[in-house]
Amino acid sequence: IVRASGNFNANQDAETLYKAMKGLGTDEDSIMKLLTSRSNSQRQQIKAAYKTLHGKDLVGDLKGELGGKFKTLVVALMTPPILYDATSLRNAIKGAGTDEKVLIEILSSRTAQQVKDITAAYHQEFNKNLEEDVTGDTSGHFRRLLVILLQVRGQRAGNVDLTLFSAGEMKFGTDEEQFITILGNRSAEHLRRVFAAYMKLTGYEMEESVKRETSGGLRDLLLAVVKCARSVPGYFAETLYHSMKGAGTDDQTLIRVMVSRSEVDMLDIRADYRRLFAKSLHSAIQGDTSGDYRKALLLLCGGNDA
Repeated sequence: IVRASGNFNANQDAETLYKAMKGLGTDEDSIMKLLTSRSNSQRQQIKAAYKTLHGKDLVGDLKGELGGKFKTLVVALMTPPILYDATSLRNAIKGAGTDEKVLIEILSSRTAQQVKDITAAYHQEFNKNLEEDVTGDTSGHFRRLLVILLQVRGQRAGNVDLTLFSAGEMKFGTDEEQFITILGNRSAEHLRRVFAAYMKLTGYEMEESVKRETSGGLRDLLLAVVKCARSVPGYFAETLYHSMKGAGTDDQTLIRVMVSRSEVDMLDIRADYRRLFAKSLHSAIQGDTSGDYRKALLLLCGGNDA
């Protein structure tokens, strides 16, 4: 878990990094130990100090010295969080196909204020409108729910809305529109009450109905919204588990989650991971990655809840 360093000296840190990259080999250990023991805002100060002292761009130098997944991870650590989210969304949209996974993960898990800030950063950085880019790249109910998440995460309704269940178990065919509106517009606390009422009335957990009644991107997005309403750390514990389960590792997701949650709720994610999967996040990373990349991820993870 990453916290701000107490006796922080940006100039000193900038020098340490400069030395680690100067001369023949690169001292990767010094780089990763330093960067993972500073908060993101401290890393921005180190970057500024590096520029002042050496007239060079720290991120550019790091990119030149490091390689592979370790480089990707370090560059992510050096990016301000809101800009990192905005850039992740931009990359998810601008390729040939849309990387729906990234849109789903970021838009279902961030707070209303974060979504606002991400939208602003997206515009500033890429001179594009995030909502327009999302709508241009998606369709149907999936697009509708993404737009709701982009627009109105802030204006939430209060009373538990049981219109959702007017027809006994809500029928997706007829009521998708309303269902999407309710899930997109309500606070997490409100949604948890809706889920409880839904369970009472239908005998089904909300997740079961979503899985049975929908498919594709819409299903994944609805599940993410429901899971985040129940527990954001729980949602990320599952996301991490799936990024490492099976044959290959989804390194993009692993890096994105470990970096973006490192100062937010990593301890809770670790606890949920242990509870849900009967093994520690630490041991999962250990078994699934290698080299400097593994070392740096384990530093972000912190302790081993074996």
